[in-house]
Amino acid sequence: MRYCKSCLYPETKPDLWFDEHGVCNACNNFASRETVDWSARQAELKTVLQRYRQENGNNYDCIVPVSGGKDSHYQLIRLLELGMNPLCVTATTDDLSPIGRRNIENMKKLGVDFVEVTTNPVIRRKINKFTLSTIGDVSWPEHVTIFTIPVRMAVQFNVPLIVWGENPQHEYGGPATSTTKNILDRRWLEEFGGLLGFRVSDLIGQLEIQPRNLIQYTYPSDEDLQRVGVSGIFLGYYFPWDGYQNALIAQGYGFETLPNMVEGALANYENLDNHQMGIHDYFKFLKYGFGRATDIASNHIRRGRMSRLDGLNLVKRHDGRFPWSYLGKPLADILGEFDMDVEEFMRICDRWTNKRLFLTDHNGQLVKDKDQNLTKKLYDNA
Repeated sequence: MRYCKSCLYPETKPDLWFDEHGVCNACNNFASRETVDWSARQAELKTVLQRYRQENGNNYDCIVPVSGGKDSHYQLIRLLELGMNPLCVTATTDDLSPIGRRNIENMKKLGVDFVEVTTNPVIRRKINKFTLSTIGDVSWPEHVTIFTIPVRMAVQFNVPLIVWGENPQHEYGGPATSTTKNILDRRWLEEFGGLLGFRVSDLIGQLEIQPRNLIQYTYPSDEDLQRVGVSGIFLGYYFPWDGYQNALIAQGYGFETLPNMVEGALANYENLDNHQMGIHDYFKFLKYGFGRATDIASNHIRRGRMSRLDGLNLVKRHDGRFPWSYLGKPLADILGEFDMDVEEFMRICDRWTNKRLFLTDHNGQLVKDKDQNLTKKLYDNA
Protein backbone atom coordinates (compact mmCIF):
# COMPACT_ATOMS: atom_id res chain seq x y z
CA MET A 1 0.00 0.00 0.00
CA ARG A 2 1.37 3.40 -1.00
CA TYR A 3 1.30 6.47 1.20
CA CYS A 4 1.52 10.15 0.37
CA LYS A 5 5.13 11.32 0.40
CA SER A 6 4.11 14.49 2.21
CA CYS A 7 1.39 13.50 4.70
CA LEU A 8 0.22 10.12 6.00
CA TYR A 9 -2.78 9.39 3.77
CA PRO A 10 -2.83 5.92 2.14
CA GLU A 11 -3.96 5.13 -1.37
CA THR A 12 -6.97 3.27 0.08
CA LYS A 13 -8.64 6.55 1.05
CA PRO A 14 -11.70 7.13 -1.18
CA ASP A 15 -11.34 9.92 -3.76
CA LEU A 16 -7.60 10.27 -3.09
CA TRP A 17 -5.01 10.33 -5.84
CA PHE A 18 -1.27 10.96 -6.06
CA ASP A 19 0.57 13.23 -8.47
CA GLU A 20 3.75 12.29 -10.30
CA HIS A 21 5.76 13.11 -7.16
CA GLY A 22 3.71 10.81 -4.93
CA VAL A 23 1.94 13.70 -3.17
CA CYS A 24 -1.79 13.37 -2.54
CA ASN A 25 -4.48 15.77 -3.71
CA ALA A 26 -5.31 16.80 -0.13
CA CYS A 27 -1.75 18.13 0.26
CA ASN A 28 -1.87 19.76 -3.17
CA ASN A 29 -5.21 21.37 -2.33
CA PHE A 30 -3.68 22.85 0.80
CA ALA A 31 -0.59 24.06 -1.09
CA SER A 32 -2.86 25.88 -3.56
CA ARG A 33 -3.95 28.18 -0.73
CA GLU A 34 -0.73 30.11 -1.18
CA THR A 35 -2.07 31.51 -4.46
CA VAL A 36 -5.43 32.54 -3.01
CA ASP A 37 -6.13 36.23 -2.40
CA TRP A 38 -7.99 35.78 0.88
CA SER A 39 -8.74 39.49 1.19
CA ALA A 40 -10.50 39.37 -2.17
CA ARG A 41 -12.37 36.23 -1.13
CA GLN A 42 -13.60 37.90 2.06
CA ALA A 43 -14.68 40.96 0.13
CA GLU A 44 -16.59 38.60 -2.13
CA LEU A 45 -18.21 37.04 0.94
CA LYS A 46 -19.37 40.43 2.18
CA THR A 47 -20.99 41.02 -1.19
CA VAL A 48 -22.75 37.65 -1.03
CA LEU A 49 -23.96 38.24 2.52
CA GLN A 50 -25.22 41.71 1.69
CA ARG A 51 -27.39 40.20 -1.02
CA TYR A 52 -29.15 38.02 1.54
CA ARG A 53 -29.24 40.44 4.48
CA GLN A 54 -32.79 41.24 5.62
CA GLU A 55 -32.57 44.98 6.11
CA ASN A 56 -36.11 45.21 7.50
CA GLY A 57 -35.36 42.55 10.13
CA ASN A 58 -38.46 40.54 9.22
CA ASN A 59 -36.55 37.29 8.81
CA TYR A 60 -33.19 35.66 9.43
CA ASP A 61 -30.28 36.52 7.16
CA CYS A 62 -29.08 32.93 6.92
CA ILE A 63 -29.22 29.42 8.33
CA VAL A 64 -26.07 28.15 10.07
CA PRO A 65 -25.90 24.37 10.54
CA VAL A 66 -24.13 23.76 13.86
CA SER A 67 -23.22 20.81 16.04
CA GLY A 68 -21.76 22.77 18.95
CA GLY A 69 -18.22 21.80 17.95
CA LYS A 70 -15.18 23.96 17.34
CA ASP A 71 -15.92 24.54 13.65
CA SER A 72 -19.55 25.52 14.14
CA HIS A 73 -18.47 27.91 16.90
CA TYR A 74 -16.03 29.43 14.41
CA GLN A 75 -18.72 29.69 11.71
CA LEU A 76 -21.06 31.50 14.06
CA ILE A 77 -18.38 33.83 15.42
CA ARG A 78 -17.35 34.92 11.92
CA LEU A 79 -20.96 35.53 10.81
CA LEU A 80 -21.74 37.56 13.91
CA GLU A 81 -18.59 39.62 13.30
CA LEU A 82 -19.94 40.30 9.81
CA GLY A 83 -23.18 41.60 11.27
CA MET A 84 -25.42 38.73 10.19
CA ASN A 85 -28.56 37.63 12.01
CA PRO A 86 -28.39 33.83 11.68
CA LEU A 87 -30.72 31.07 12.75
CA CYS A 88 -28.61 28.22 14.13
CA VAL A 89 -29.92 24.74 13.32
CA THR A 90 -28.73 21.57 15.01
CA ALA A 91 -29.59 18.10 13.78
CA THR A 92 -29.27 16.31 17.10
CA THR A 93 -26.46 13.77 17.13
CA ASP A 94 -26.92 10.02 17.59
CA ASP A 95 -25.71 9.69 21.20
CA LEU A 96 -25.10 13.17 22.60
CA SER A 97 -22.37 13.43 25.22
CA PRO A 98 -22.51 15.71 28.27
CA ILE A 99 -19.71 17.92 26.91
CA GLY A 100 -21.55 18.04 23.58
CA ARG A 101 -24.65 19.36 25.34
CA ARG A 102 -22.64 21.99 27.23
CA ASN A 103 -21.05 23.23 24.01
CA ILE A 104 -24.44 23.52 22.31
CA GLU A 105 -25.68 25.58 25.25
CA ASN A 106 -22.54 27.73 25.01
CA MET A 107 -23.33 28.56 21.38
CA LYS A 108 -26.74 29.83 22.39
CA LYS A 109 -25.07 32.21 24.85
CA LEU A 110 -23.35 33.96 21.92
CA GLY A 111 -26.71 35.60 21.27
CA VAL A 112 -28.62 33.77 18.54
CA ASP A 113 -31.93 32.06 17.91
CA PHE A 114 -31.42 28.32 17.90
CA VAL A 115 -33.43 25.32 16.66
CA GLU A 116 -32.63 21.72 17.58
CA VAL A 117 -34.34 18.97 15.61
CA THR A 118 -34.34 15.50 17.16
CA THR A 119 -35.50 12.64 14.96
CA ASN A 120 -37.58 9.79 16.37
CA PRO A 121 -35.06 7.96 18.61
CA VAL A 122 -36.79 4.59 18.22
CA ILE A 123 -36.42 4.76 14.43
CA ARG A 124 -32.95 6.26 14.72
CA ARG A 125 -31.65 3.34 16.77
CA LYS A 126 -33.08 0.87 14.29
CA ILE A 127 -31.22 2.67 11.52
CA ASN A 128 -27.98 2.80 13.55
CA LYS A 129 -27.99 -0.97 13.96
CA PHE A 130 -29.10 -1.67 10.39
CA THR A 131 -26.54 0.56 8.66
CA LEU A 132 -23.70 -0.61 10.91
CA SER A 133 -24.38 -4.15 9.77
CA THR A 134 -25.24 -3.51 6.11
CA ILE A 135 -22.86 -0.70 5.07
CA GLY A 136 -20.44 -0.58 8.00
CA ASP A 137 -21.45 2.89 9.20
CA VAL A 138 -23.21 3.40 12.52
CA SER A 139 -23.34 7.16 11.88
CA TRP A 140 -25.23 7.02 8.58
CA PRO A 141 -28.41 8.63 10.00
CA GLU A 142 -26.36 11.48 11.47
CA HIS A 143 -24.47 12.03 8.22
CA VAL A 144 -27.77 12.33 6.40
CA THR A 145 -29.59 14.63 8.79
CA ILE A 146 -26.75 17.11 9.28
CA PHE A 147 -27.32 17.97 5.61
CA THR A 148 -31.06 17.49 5.19
CA ILE A 149 -32.41 19.12 8.36
CA PRO A 150 -30.77 22.55 7.87
CA VAL A 151 -32.03 22.60 4.28
CA ARG A 152 -35.52 21.65 5.44
CA MET A 153 -35.39 24.47 8.00
CA ALA A 154 -34.31 26.89 5.27
CA VAL A 155 -37.43 25.99 3.32
CA GLN A 156 -39.65 26.05 6.40
CA PHE A 157 -38.43 29.47 7.57
CA ASN A 158 -38.11 30.84 4.02
CA VAL A 159 -34.40 31.65 4.46
CA PRO A 160 -32.50 31.26 1.15
CA LEU A 161 -28.89 31.27 2.38
CA ILE A 162 -27.22 28.40 4.27
CA VAL A 163 -23.64 28.93 5.46
CA TRP A 164 -21.75 25.66 5.91
CA GLY A 165 -18.20 25.30 7.23
CA GLU A 166 -15.35 23.72 5.29
CA ASN A 167 -15.73 21.67 2.13
CA PRO A 168 -14.32 18.34 3.38
CA GLN A 169 -13.38 17.35 -0.16
CA HIS A 170 -10.85 20.20 -0.11
CA GLU A 171 -9.43 19.56 3.35
CA TYR A 172 -9.29 15.77 3.15
CA GLY A 173 -9.02 15.11 -0.58
CA GLY A 174 -11.58 14.63 -3.31
CA PRO A 175 -12.29 15.13 -7.01
CA ALA A 176 -10.94 18.42 -8.32
CA THR A 177 -14.34 19.69 -9.41
CA SER A 178 -15.69 19.27 -5.87
CA THR A 179 -12.72 20.85 -4.09
CA THR A 180 -13.08 24.16 -5.88
CA LYS A 181 -16.81 24.50 -5.33
CA ASN A 182 -18.06 27.00 -2.79
CA ILE A 183 -21.69 25.87 -3.08
CA LEU A 184 -23.38 22.87 -1.48
CA ASP A 185 -26.32 21.57 -3.49
CA ARG A 186 -28.32 18.34 -3.86
CA ARG A 187 -25.69 16.83 -6.19
CA TRP A 188 -22.93 17.46 -3.62
CA LEU A 189 -25.03 15.87 -0.88
CA GLU A 190 -25.76 12.77 -2.92
CA GLU A 191 -22.11 12.31 -3.92
CA PHE A 192 -20.22 13.36 -0.80
CA GLY A 193 -22.77 13.67 2.01
CA GLY A 194 -21.87 10.39 3.67
CA LEU A 195 -24.61 8.23 2.11
CA LEU A 196 -22.11 5.50 1.02
CA GLY A 197 -24.34 4.61 -1.92
CA PHE A 198 -27.26 3.88 0.41
CA ARG A 199 -30.30 6.07 -0.26
CA VAL A 200 -32.86 7.16 2.29
CA SER A 201 -35.55 5.47 0.21
CA ASP A 202 -33.70 2.16 0.62
CA LEU A 203 -34.85 2.10 4.25
CA ILE A 204 -38.53 1.96 3.35
CA GLY A 205 -39.87 -1.49 4.11
CA GLN A 206 -36.82 -2.36 6.22
CA LEU A 207 -37.45 -2.86 9.95
CA GLU A 208 -41.06 -1.70 9.49
CA ILE A 209 -39.83 1.79 8.56
CA GLN A 210 -42.33 3.85 6.58
CA PRO A 211 -41.95 7.10 4.60
CA ARG A 212 -43.57 9.03 7.46
CA ASN A 213 -40.65 7.97 9.68
CA LEU A 214 -38.10 9.50 7.28
CA ILE A 215 -39.38 13.05 6.81
CA GLN A 216 -36.34 14.72 8.38
CA TYR A 217 -33.96 12.41 6.48
CA THR A 218 -35.38 13.53 3.15
CA TYR A 219 -34.02 16.43 1.11
CA PRO A 220 -36.72 18.99 0.16
CA SER A 221 -38.23 18.82 -3.29
CA ASP A 222 -36.70 20.81 -6.14
CA GLU A 223 -39.91 22.82 -6.28
CA ASP A 224 -39.57 23.90 -2.65
CA LEU A 225 -35.89 24.71 -3.07
CA GLN A 226 -36.61 26.84 -6.12
CA ARG A 227 -39.53 28.60 -4.46
CA VAL A 228 -37.33 29.74 -1.56
CA GLY A 229 -34.17 30.06 -3.68
CA VAL A 230 -32.08 27.99 -1.28
CA SER A 231 -28.33 28.21 -1.82
CA GLY A 232 -25.56 26.91 0.44
CA ILE A 233 -22.01 28.28 0.57
CA PHE A 234 -18.88 26.96 2.26
CA LEU A 235 -17.31 29.46 4.67
CA GLY A 236 -14.00 27.65 4.15
CA TYR A 237 -13.93 29.02 0.61
CA TYR A 238 -13.59 32.53 2.03
CA PHE A 239 -11.37 31.91 5.08
CA PRO A 240 -8.28 29.63 5.29
CA TRP A 241 -9.75 26.78 7.30
CA ASP A 242 -7.76 25.29 10.18
CA GLY A 243 -9.42 23.07 12.78
CA TYR A 244 -6.77 23.76 15.43
CA GLN A 245 -7.04 27.51 14.92
CA ASN A 246 -10.83 27.24 15.02
CA ALA A 247 -10.60 25.41 18.35
CA LEU A 248 -8.41 28.13 19.85
CA ILE A 249 -10.79 30.87 18.73
CA ALA A 250 -13.82 28.87 19.90
CA GLN A 251 -12.26 28.37 23.33
CA GLY A 252 -11.98 32.12 23.63
CA TYR A 253 -15.76 32.22 23.37
CA GLY A 254 -16.44 29.50 25.92
CA PHE A 255 -16.06 26.30 23.87
CA GLU A 256 -15.06 23.43 26.14
CA THR A 257 -12.43 20.79 25.35
CA LEU A 258 -11.40 17.66 27.20
CA PRO A 259 -8.43 17.48 29.63
CA ASN A 260 -7.13 14.51 27.63
CA MET A 261 -7.02 13.33 24.02
CA VAL A 262 -10.12 11.74 22.55
CA GLU A 263 -9.80 7.98 22.21
CA GLY A 264 -8.25 7.02 18.86
CA ALA A 265 -7.42 10.61 17.96
CA LEU A 266 -4.64 13.16 18.47
CA ALA A 267 -6.74 16.02 19.82
CA ASN A 268 -8.92 17.02 22.73
CA TYR A 269 -10.97 19.53 20.75
CA GLU A 270 -12.96 17.66 18.11
CA ASN A 271 -15.60 14.93 17.81
CA LEU A 272 -16.71 15.64 21.36
CA ASP A 273 -20.46 15.39 20.92
CA ASN A 274 -21.28 11.83 19.84
CA HIS A 275 -20.39 8.69 21.80
CA GLN A 276 -20.78 6.64 18.60
CA MET A 277 -17.92 8.40 16.80
CA GLY A 278 -15.41 5.92 18.17
CA ILE A 279 -17.25 3.15 16.32
CA HIS A 280 -17.49 5.24 13.15
CA ASP A 281 -13.77 6.03 13.12
CA TYR A 282 -12.86 2.42 13.92
CA PHE A 283 -14.78 1.16 10.90
CA LYS A 284 -12.90 3.63 8.71
CA PHE A 285 -9.72 2.00 10.00
CA LEU A 286 -11.06 -1.50 9.29
CA LYS A 287 -12.08 -0.61 5.73
CA TYR A 288 -9.22 1.66 4.65
CA GLY A 289 -6.37 1.13 7.13
CA PHE A 290 -6.37 4.62 8.65
CA GLY A 291 -8.37 6.45 11.28
CA ARG A 292 -8.94 9.81 12.87
CA ALA A 293 -5.40 10.09 14.21
CA THR A 294 -4.13 9.98 10.62
CA ASP A 295 -6.52 12.77 9.60
CA ILE A 296 -5.38 15.03 12.43
CA ALA A 297 -1.67 14.28 12.04
CA SER A 298 -1.85 14.90 8.29
CA ASN A 299 -3.54 18.26 8.84
CA HIS A 300 -0.78 19.30 11.26
CA ILE A 301 1.96 18.08 8.89
CA ARG A 302 0.56 20.18 6.03
CA ARG A 303 0.60 23.26 8.24
CA GLY A 304 4.18 22.70 9.42
CA ARG A 305 3.21 22.04 13.03
CA MET A 306 4.49 18.47 13.01
CA SER A 307 7.10 16.48 11.09
CA ARG A 308 5.97 13.50 9.07
CA LEU A 309 8.07 11.17 11.26
CA ASP A 310 6.54 12.48 14.48
CA GLY A 311 3.10 12.18 12.95
CA LEU A 312 3.79 8.60 11.87
CA ASN A 313 4.97 7.62 15.35
CA LEU A 314 1.87 9.12 16.95
CA VAL A 315 -0.44 7.47 14.44
CA LYS A 316 1.11 4.07 15.18
CA ARG A 317 0.34 4.62 18.88
CA HIS A 318 -3.23 5.89 18.54
CA ASP A 319 -4.83 4.97 15.22
CA GLY A 320 -7.23 2.05 15.04
CA ARG A 321 -7.39 1.01 18.68
CA PHE A 322 -10.40 -1.20 19.37
CA PRO A 323 -13.08 1.22 20.68
CA TRP A 324 -13.66 -0.16 24.15
CA SER A 325 -14.86 3.31 25.17
CA TYR A 326 -15.44 6.73 23.67
CA LEU A 327 -15.60 10.00 25.59
CA GLY A 328 -15.50 7.83 28.70
CA LYS A 329 -18.62 5.80 27.84
CA PRO A 330 -18.02 2.00 27.70
CA LEU A 331 -18.57 0.26 24.38
CA ALA A 332 -21.19 -2.08 25.87
CA ASP A 333 -23.28 0.92 26.95
CA ILE A 334 -22.91 2.63 23.56
CA LEU A 335 -24.00 -0.53 21.74
CA GLY A 336 -26.81 -1.10 24.22
CA GLU A 337 -28.47 2.10 23.02
CA PHE A 338 -29.40 0.29 19.80
CA ASP A 339 -29.78 -3.25 21.17
CA MET A 340 -26.44 -4.79 20.20
CA ASP A 341 -23.91 -6.61 22.37
CA VAL A 342 -20.12 -6.62 22.09
CA GLU A 343 -19.98 -10.14 20.63
CA GLU A 344 -22.29 -9.23 17.75
CA PHE A 345 -20.31 -6.02 17.22
CA MET A 346 -17.07 -7.99 16.94
CA ARG A 347 -18.58 -10.28 14.31
CA ILE A 348 -19.66 -7.25 12.27
CA CYS A 349 -16.18 -5.75 12.66
CA ASP A 350 -14.57 -8.91 11.27
CA ARG A 351 -16.97 -8.94 8.33
CA TRP A 352 -16.04 -5.39 7.35
CA THR A 353 -12.29 -5.70 7.93
CA ASN A 354 -10.18 -5.48 4.77
CA LYS A 355 -7.95 -8.52 5.24
CA ARG A 356 -5.54 -7.27 2.61
CA LEU A 357 -4.46 -4.58 5.08
CA PHE A 358 -4.13 -6.60 8.30
CA LEU A 359 -2.20 -9.66 9.46
CA THR A 360 -3.98 -13.01 9.35
CA ASP A 361 -2.93 -16.49 10.51
CA HIS A 362 -2.46 -19.57 8.31
CA ASN A 363 -6.22 -20.14 8.43
CA GLY A 364 -6.97 -16.66 7.16
CA GLN A 365 -8.23 -15.47 10.55
CA LEU A 366 -7.39 -11.96 11.70
CA VAL A 367 -4.57 -11.76 14.23
CA LYS A 368 -5.59 -9.77 17.31
CA ASP A 369 -3.90 -8.95 20.60
CA LYS A 370 -5.52 -9.39 24.01
CA ASP A 371 -7.36 -6.06 23.57
CA GLN A 372 -8.75 -7.06 20.15
CA ASN A 373 -6.39 -4.70 18.30
CA LEU A 374 -5.34 -5.63 14.76
CA THR A 375 -1.85 -5.40 13.25
CA LYS A 376 -1.39 -3.63 9.91
CA LYS A 377 0.84 -5.19 7.30
CA LEU A 378 4.05 -3.53 6.13
CA TYR A 379 3.77 -0.62 3.71
CA ASP A 380 5.76 0.77 0.83
CA ASN A 381 6.73 4.13 2.27
CA ALA A 382 4.95 4.67 5.57
